[in-house]
Amino acid sequence: MKLRVKGISCNFDEQLVGKVTRDINKLDINTFLIVDSDNKFKESNLTVKGILTSFRDFDSNLPQVNSIPDFEHLQEGDIVAVGPDGGINTLYRVNSNQNTLLATERCNSNCLMCSQPPRDRDDIEHLYNIHRKLIPLIPKDCPELGISGGEPTLMGQYFFDLLELIGKELPNTEIHVLTNGRSFAWYEIAEKLGKLGLKQLMLGIPIYSDYYQSHDYIVQAENAFYQTILGVQNLNRYGQRIEIRVVLHKQTVPRLKKLAEYLYKNMPYVEHVTFMGLEYVGYTPHNINELWIDPYYYQDELTEAVLFLEKKGMHVSIYNTPLCLIPESVWGNARKSISDWKNEYMAECEKCTKINECGGFFKWNLKKSSEFITPIL
Repeated sequence: MKLRVKGISCNFDEQLVGKVTRDINKLDINTFLIVDSDNKFKESNLTVKGILTSFRDFDSNLPQVNSIPDFEHLQEGDIVAVGPDGGINTLYRVNSNQNTLLATERCNSNCLMCSQPPRDRDDIEHLYNIHRKLIPLIPKDCPELGISGGEPTLMGQYFFDLLELIGKELPNTEIHVLTNGRSFAWYEIAEKLGKLGLKQLMLGIPIYSDYYQSHDYIVQAENAFYQTILGVQNLNRYGQRIEIRVVLHKQTVPRLKKLAEYLYKNMPYVEHVTFMGLEYVGYTPHNINELWIDPYYYQDELTEAVLFLEKKGMHVSIYNTPLCLIPESVWGNARKSISDWKNEYMAECEKCTKINECGGFFKWNLKKSSEFITPIL
């Protein structure tokens, strides 16, 4: 699914954020009017943030982006950021429950399988200012909003400002932050988060092994294991909701049961544990020899870890893994977890009787998938 498009900009020199509409009766100062046909209107009567049009040299003194190739991916009410370079980035899709804010591309880890490799560039204030304009425009009935990176806590004070703004504007929206948890090893950071009082906030934190050297090797950061564990403990001290995430690959599978036992013994308070299939994107193709193991060959280890935690009363899920690659005994733990714009199925899947319950594949995983994909008949 397309999330970005580009045209030619004129009449503005700053980043603009607003909702899109094709309906002239829905215009206000926070909307962009899409003009892709012979719309008849008087510019003097328009109250609008700008014009987005497929026409060239559109006759208007309003901020505009013209010569846009198509608008098929934009639905009524979607929220976009429009830049002076002519770029139009979709920030929020009204028909999706999987909207995520990119906090920063910076990170203090460098994981072997990172799906979005970090970039050391000064993007924090720029992205925060976009989100500051976006959040008040998001529908109040938005069910869930994600925050990801990079590492969101590297935003510093902006991280807390962003969460506070979401809590104010969207008090009924679940907030899911993906963080490596290391910053919370400093108790004052965890305390500061706790003081926000966001009961709808959950932090998804990766722990890849019960053995510190394995975890540190996977994330390519010294002392990361101890910082993460201390961070989780501090977050629990201040009443934060926590999810533990484990990516499944050659480095994590051998100690999966031991990790499950470690989590139960040391973190029985976490709200959710999820085992996640590997994404073939970002760093993964470059480190494939260290990472790849066909999911078919680790189903026993995965099943043992899942059933152990479930028996202990913990909430456990399997993400990013087709049903045909796991035993029926854990189908109830499998989730349709892949965002709709990333989600695809193989030709073989069309004959499967479980296709509607199966999460399918990341579209880039079609390049590197299991040899044992088989329709369930």
